[in-house]
Amino acid sequence: MSTQPPGSGATPPPSFGGPPPSQPGGAAPQDQAKGFIAALFDFKFDHFVTPKIVKAVYLVMTVLILLGALVTFIVALSTGEGIMILFALFVVPIMAIIYLALARMSMEMYYAVIRMSEDVHHRLPRA
Repeated sequence: MSTQPPGSGATPPPSFGGPPPSQPGGAAPQDQAKGFIAALFDFKFDHFVTPKIVKAVYLVMTVLILLGALVTFIVALSTGEGIMILFALFVVPIMAIIYLALARMSMEMYYAVIRMSEDVHHRLPRA
């Protein structure tokens, strides 16, 4: 494993977390808001909506999962039966965590596919 001294002219590997090279600094907030509405009515599918709404969709899914778990927890406790109390204490929280993990993985998968598609789209030669 060789390391190069600073200032040797070697370029660092590309960063996969930042914006594409053709868009330094990312888009301005007004462009993003305009881009969301424009992307909804883009029938050529040149722009993607998923990266703009994935956070909101995950937030809604999280709230719904937690509300469902809370209602199930309260209903199970209100029965007063021993097996239902154990269900409320052990199964409901575990299932809520599993559903939350599945929701997160789904959102990450959709987002990753769109990011790969955008990357491929930016790297293709212009016709």
